[in-house]
Amino acid sequence: MKLATFAVPSPAGPVRRIGALAEGWLVDLQAAYAAYLARTDPGCESERLAALLIPDDMVAFLGHGQLGWQAAAQALEEGLRIEEAFGRRTRYQLGEVRLLAPVPRPRVIRDFLTFEGHMRNASRALGRGGEIPPAWYEVPAYYKGDPDTVVGPDADVVMPRYTQQFDFELELGMVIGRRGKDIPVEEAHRYIAGFTIFNDFSARDQQMREAPIGMGPSKGKDFDTGNAIGPYLVTPDELDVTNLRMVARVNGEVWSEGSSRGMHFSFAQLIAHVSQSETIYPGELWGSGTVTNGCGLELGRYLQPGDVVELEVEGIGILRNRVVRAVEG
Repeated sequence: MKLATFAVPSPAGPVRRIGALAEGWLVDLQAAYAAYLARTDPGCESERLAALLIPDDMVAFLGHGQLGWQAAAQALEEGLRIEEAFGRRTRYQLGEVRLLAPVPRPRVIRDFLTFEGHMRNASRALGRGGEIPPAWYEVPAYYKGDPDTVVGPDADVVMPRYTQQFDFELELGMVIGRRGKDIPVEEAHRYIAGFTIFNDFSARDQQMREAPIGMGPSKGKDFDTGNAIGPYLVTPDELDVTNLRMVARVNGEVWSEGSSRGMHFSFAQLIAHVSQSETIYPGELWGSGTVTNGCGLELGRYLQPGDVVELEVEGIGILRNRVVRAVEG
């Protein structure tokens, strides 16, 4: 299933919905599930039950677990059969709606460093001779980001005033779908809700100033609109994430081409590592880290206001964002 969070125009302003893309249509899962309930159980409070089981928030939806997924599957089938129920449309063309981040506010952001080629290239760019600490091969380290900085496809990304070296990062994003703790690697795949594209924008000059302190990135990563994800959340049954083509374009020019094949740690290994003595929850967003050659730091090129960045990942789509200058004051 290819899930999306989208905004529908209304007289009172945009209304947020969760949908699934199929046969060229974006099905409003809540509206379609209400129609399904009304048809199969005419005596039930179909609209209220649909709103409970398929809310307009992706994290809440994922929290319903298997019940939510079953409802979504029934809704998708119903939405492809009919166009309207209870005075509400059940499906839309993509041009009629605005796609938002598939998970507009994740529970938490964890971003890893799993690509050896990126680590080596970044080490050279930072004047460290291409050396990689031996611990990197043993521990899948990560930092935590701010969930309130997430934006979706076609959103403007504001370049912080304090940076002259603004960068994109071509990453694969994974969203947790189940609560768990102390999860074995062999069972970890069951905890993945789906995959998306993740652009972890970075203020490189600020990040370099902070790095010697040893506390991890702070203002090098933390600024409004700094984490773009989308356009869809694609369920694992539709993707083989071990070998996906990944491309980054700036103003239509290809800056980077790579593959998810180079991950040193699999997502299953990441889940097993993080869940040691710690509960993970539905709606967490985890980044693979930058694919080899997947950022300006490795290429010696940086973004400028007005640049349009497109990240494309096979099977997921294109995440497009425009860089704008921060307004003074």
